[in-house]
Amino acid sequence: MSNATPPGWYPEAAIPGTERWWDGAAWTAQTRPAASAPQQFGPPAQQFGPPVPPGGETLVRTGGASGGGSGTTRIVALAVAGLVVVGATVTGALLLRGGDDTPKAGPSSSAPQPTATATATDTPSPDHPPAEDDPKVLVDQLNGITLPIPDGWERPERTVDKVLTMRTVDSYRCPGDSSRFCYHGTVTSRTASATDITSAEELAKQDITAAADSAYEKDFIGNRIHGGITSHEELVSESVSVAGRTGYRVRWRVETGKGPGGYVQSLVFPSTVGSETLVIVRCAFDAGADGPALPLMDTITKGIRPIGDSATSGGVGSSVGP
Repeated sequence: MSNATPPGWYPEAAIPGTERWWDGAAWTAQTRPAASAPQQFGPPAQQFGPPVPPGGETLVRTGGASGGGSGTTRIVALAVAGLVVVGATVTGALLLRGGDDTPKAGPSSSAPQPTATATATDTPSPDHPPAEDDPKVLVDQLNGITLPIPDGWERPERTVDKVLTMRTVDSYRCPGDSSRFCYHGTVTSRTASATDITSAEELAKQDITAAADSAYEKDFIGNRIHGGITSHEELVSESVSVAGRTGYRVRWRVETGKGPGGYVQSLVFPSTVGSETLVIVRCAFDAGADGPALPLMDTITKGIRPIGDSATSGGVGSSVGP
């Protein structure tokens, strides 16, 4: 005798520890981890294996065995048919779910859902990419910090001096060498590894000369792309808080043989990770109408933060104006 099985969650024979949703007429693609407590409704207690679709027969033998060996044969046949149905259902579910066996959430009411919903994965959502992929942040993994990338700036994949760099998207022919291209603004981050100096103030005062020379004196092959530095004026020399650490910065205004000259800054502070090795962040902004506004240096400094700290302004997803 056959009975219609009500809709509900039933053990999945092909996947131990898993239950599959039976909508009262057929299996669906929805699964979930097996419930720890028995359900309030379900197939008769004496039924074994998955529920049988209406029109079939339960896989049990009731009362006395009638028909001799024919009853046993029918039970075996029905058991094999049940396994075939389950196998086909599992295969269809895997195809619908792209091979993902992540358990699905059950329906909120007794009415089954027509299709399976998308599964949650450990992969970050495209709307929330990891910091390394965020176009608005420059990540210095070695020193455990991030720097906000201003609007109209980029993070180049390769640079000549092989240090972490962000710069203005727009470039122009250098005033001292028209065969080369210069950028109106550049910021780099590096570890102070080639020095025994442990004082942020002392290192910043020493590094400012190197920062100015690399930006406006000579390029990496010795060309004076700005006509060389003719003079400089110190604008700032002070302690500053960077990513929760006490650092020091020195800023110069430099005059060059060709072009409008610019502003350079050496910012030094302890790393947020490891032995707190000193980090050097150099800024070089062209002077004149085409160069970035000088206050942007302060904005970038304030936006530097430890990796994973979203409290500091200018962090992941923030937009910093030019």
